[in-house]
Amino acid sequence: MKILIVEDEELAAERLAQLVKEIEPDAMISGPIDTVVAAIAHLKTNPVYDLILLDIQLADGKSFSIFEDFEIVTPVIFTTAYDEYALQAFELNSIDYLLKPVNREKLKSSLGKFRKLKEYYGAGNPNNQLYEMIRNLKTPEKSSYKDRFLISKGDAMVPVKISEIACFYAEDKEVFLLTHDNKRHIIPHTIEELSEKLDPKLFFRVNRQFIVSSEAVYKVHNYFNFKLKVEIKAYPKLEIIVSRPKVSAFKAWMNGEVI
Repeated sequence: MKILIVEDEELAAERLAQLVKEIEPDAMISGPIDTVVAAIAHLKTNPVYDLILLDIQLADGKSFSIFEDFEIVTPVIFTTAYDEYALQAFELNSIDYLLKPVNREKLKSSLGKFRKLKEYYGAGNPNNQLYEMIRNLKTPEKSSYKDRFLISKGDAMVPVKISEIACFYAEDKEVFLLTHDNKRHIIPHTIEELSEKLDPKLFFRVNRQFIVSSEAVYKVHNYFNFKLKVEIKAYPKLEIIVSRPKVSAFKAWMNGEVI
C-alpha cells in the first residue's frame, strides 16, 4: 500500500508514520509534505497513491484548496485538531475523519475501512473501481430541472430561459408564464407539474395558484391571518399571497435555504 502523508507538524507527521508502520508493516510511506503548494506540485507529478493522510490546516492554508486546483481521485483520511470541517471533508474523497492527536485504534479502524472498500470495489483490478466510484461521486448529475420553455408566438416558437421568468400562475383554467419584463405567455403545464420540473433553489410554490422566482421578489409584507404578501418587480399589482402553512418554508427559502 502506497501512502502519502501531508502534515505540517513534524511531530504529528512522525507519529502518524510510526502508527501506520505498526498497523500496516508493508506500507510504503511518502512525505511528509507540509504545504498546499508543495502537495499540489507533488500530486501532479506523483499521482499514484493508494491513500492520502491529509491534515486540513497546513502551513499555507487549508488543504481543501488542493481539490480545487485539479482532480484527485485518491481516497483520503483527513486529520485535524478541529471538528468543524467534518461536513466539508466528507464532501470530498474522505474515507474517514480523525481528530488529533490521532488514536492508534481509530487509525487502525480507518485503514481497515479503506481496505474493505478497496477489496470490494477493486476486485480484479485493485483501486480502479474505487477511483471510479469517487470520480462519480464528485461529478454532479446533470440537472433534471427545466432550464427553458418553448413558447408559441403566432406561427413561430420562441425559447424563454428560466432566468427570464418572474413567476407562473393559474388563472381561468390556464397557466401563465410571466417574464421579468412583464410579458405573459400561456404554457401547457399545470402548477403541479411545474412544481416538479422547476429547481427548488430558484422557484417556490407559495400557494395553489402561484410559483415565484427568487430573483423576481421585490418586497414581502405581513398579511392578515399570519400570511405574507409578495410583490414582484415584473408586476407589483399582482396579488401573490403566501399561504399560512408555507410561511416558514418561504422565509427559509428566501434566506437561501431549501426545505
